[in-house]
Amino acid sequence: MKKGINIDSGKKAFPVILAVTGALLAAALLFMRLNIVAVVAVAFNCIMSAIITLSLIIKKKVYTPMVLAYALSGLGVVLYFIFFGADAGFGAFTSGLAGYSSAEHPLFTGEGSFFTRLPGNILLASPWALSLAGLFLSAKHSFKSGVIKTAVCAVMCVCLLGTSVLYVLTMNMRSKPNTERLWEGHDKYLNGVDKKDSEESPNVLVIMMDDLGWGDVSLNGAIYDTPNIDSIGENGLNFTNFYSAYSVCSPARFAALTGRYPYRGYADNVIYPTVATLSPFAQTRIFNSIEMGNNADGMLGDEITIAETFKAAGYSTGCFGKWHLGDYGEYLPTNQGFDYFYGSHHVNDMKPFYHVTEENGEWQIVHGTDELKDQSAATKWIHDEITDWITDKAENDEPFFAYYASPWPHGPVFAGDDFDGTSGMGTYVDCVTEFDYYLGLLFEKMEELGILDDTIIVFTSDNGPALEGSVGDLRGGKYLAYEGGQKVPFMIRWDNDSGALGEKQTERKSSAVLVDLYPTLVELCGITGNGGEENYMPTDRVIDGISMAELIKNDKVIHTSEHPILHMKREVIKAVQYAVPTAEVKALYPDYNYDILSDDYISFKYFEKIQNDNSAFFDKNRKNWLHILNDDYAENYNRTPVYPEISEQFKAKLHEITDDFKQNRRGVIS
Repeated sequence: MKKGINIDSGKKAFPVILAVTGALLAAALLFMRLNIVAVVAVAFNCIMSAIITLSLIIKKKVYTPMVLAYALSGLGVVLYFIFFGADAGFGAFTSGLAGYSSAEHPLFTGEGSFFTRLPGNILLASPWALSLAGLFLSAKHSFKSGVIKTAVCAVMCVCLLGTSVLYVLTMNMRSKPNTERLWEGHDKYLNGVDKKDSEESPNVLVIMMDDLGWGDVSLNGAIYDTPNIDSIGENGLNFTNFYSAYSVCSPARFAALTGRYPYRGYADNVIYPTVATLSPFAQTRIFNSIEMGNNADGMLGDEITIAETFKAAGYSTGCFGKWHLGDYGEYLPTNQGFDYFYGSHHVNDMKPFYHVTEENGEWQIVHGTDELKDQSAATKWIHDEITDWITDKAENDEPFFAYYASPWPHGPVFAGDDFDGTSGMGTYVDCVTEFDYYLGLLFEKMEELGILDDTIIVFTSDNGPALEGSVGDLRGGKYLAYEGGQKVPFMIRWDNDSGALGEKQTERKSSAVLVDLYPTLVELCGITGNGGEENYMPTDRVIDGISMAELIKNDKVIHTSEHPILHMKREVIKAVQYAVPTAEVKALYPDYNYDILSDDYISFKYFEKIQNDNSAFFDKNRKNWLHILNDDYAENYNRTPVYPEISEQFKAKLHEITDDFKQNRRGVIS
C-alpha cells in the first residue's frame, strides 16, 4: 500500500450509518417538503465536512461512505429547492441597494420557475460540490509523492469546510408553502363581490398604531394629550374593552386583515425579513419557516383580506406605513389587495429596514437602505404619502379604503426635529404626539376636501406596549396574554352614519376583538355579493370574527360561548374569554349574593396555564385561573375556588377549540 492518503470503500459501521443518514435526509426533504429539514441537512453536511477532515488527519483515509453521505444530503437540498423553491434560488448573494427595483431584478424577488431555479441552486451548490469531488479524486489519484497527495487532500478538506459554511450563509431558503391552499375559494369569493355605486360608498380609514398601550391616549387616561386621536372617539365611539387578536405585531395584523386568528395562516409569531443579505449571516431567512411552520414566509396569498374585498367592490385601496406580513411574492401588500403601498415591509428594529413604494407586486426603495439608524423623518414621510393619495382619490371621486399602519411607538422610537424633546417626557411621548399632530393635519385636509364626514375612521393598536408606554391599571404588556398585552384602544367615527353608530360621543363597554373588524366594515359599508347577498363574507373558510354592528349601535354583547375571544401565544391558546348571562351563573350558585351578580352579563377569562409576570417569581405559573373582568380588569384574583363549575366550562371550551384548530388548522369549510 502506498504511503499517504487512501480511499477506503469498505463497509465499516460508522461510515455506512452516516451514508444512510444522508440518504434519509434527502428522502425526508423531498417527501416532507419542509425548510427545517433543509436546515438539518446543511448542518449535517457541515458536521460531515469536519468528520471527513478528522478522518484524513487521524486515519489518513477518505471513506467513500462519508463522501456519499455528504453528496446525498447535499443533493437532496439542491433538488428540494429546484423543485419546491419559491424564487430563482440565488440565495443570499444579493442585497438591497439604493434604487433597487423588484421589477428590474425579478429573479431575486419571488419570481422563478424550474428553469430559473435549476441554474440558481446549482450555482450556490457548485463550490462545495467541486470541493467534495476534488477531495475524492485527489484521494483516489496515484500521486508520485505521498506528501503531495496529503497536501492536496488537506487543501481540498479546507475548501470543503469553507464552502460548507459558505453554503449555509448563502443558500436559498425561500420555499413554497407546504399546506392546504385555498385559492379556489379565494377566487370564487372575490369574483362574487358586487361593485358598489361610488356615491353610496363611504370611505374607510383604518389607523393602526404599533405597540401603543391602552393607556397611551388621553381619552383613556394618558398623562399627556392626544387631541386628534381623541377626536375620533369624541365625535364617535370609544370602546373600553377592545382586544387585539394577539399580543405581538405580525399575528395581530393578520387578524385585522383577514378576520381570522393567525393560527389558521401559520402566522403565530413575528415575521422576519427574507430579503437576501450576507450581513449579518442572512440568518433571518430561516426563522419564518421554523417559527411559522410549513414554509410560510408571511400572510399566505390565498387568505382573503379586507383590502381584496373592498377592491373587488370598486374601492381604491392603499396601505401606508408598516406591513410586516412578508416581503416577496404572494406575501407583498400589493399582491394582497392593495393598489398602492408606501412604507416598510419589515419592522423598524430589524435589518434590513427601508421604505419602498410598491404597485403590482413591484417595489422600489425610495430613501436608500440605511434607515435603521435614523427614522426621525418616518412620520412625516408616511403622512405626506397618505395625504397625497387620499387627495388624489377625493379629487377623482373614487371611494377609498386606506390602511394607515403607523410604525410608532414600536422601539426604537424616533421623533422629528420639530418634536424631539418637546414633551418633556422622553422620545416615546414625543413620537406619539408627533403622530397625533400629523393626524390632525390629515383630518383637516380631509375636511377641506369634503370627505371627512363620509369616511369611517377606525383607530386602534396591534398590541400593548413593550419597554415604554402605559397599560393603565392592567396587568402585563406586549407578548403576554394578560390584559395589558391585548387590550388596546379602539375608537370609531362616522359623521354621516345614518344612525349606524347609535348614540355618539359615548363609550361602548361590551367586548370586541380585532378579528371582528373585517366583518364589521363589510356590514357598515354595505358590501354585497352574487347580486345582492348582504354582508358578503367568504364561506369556504372559517371567519372567526363577527360583525360589531349591533355592539356599535346598542352596546350589545356579542362574544358569548359561541364566539369566544382567544388569547394565544406561539400556537397555544393561553386564555378563553367571553360573557356569560348572570342568570346562568345565579342558577349554578343560587345562594351567592355578590355585588358582581347585579350585572346582566359577567365577563369571564380563563387561563389553564400562564407564566407569572412578576420577574421575582419567573419560575412560577398560574394554573387554572378564572378572572372576572367586570370588577377585576387587572386580573388580580383567581375566582376558580368561588366558581369551580364555570372554571371547568371554560377549560372544556379551551380544549374544544384547541382540538378543532389541530384537526382543521386552516379552518376549511367543505
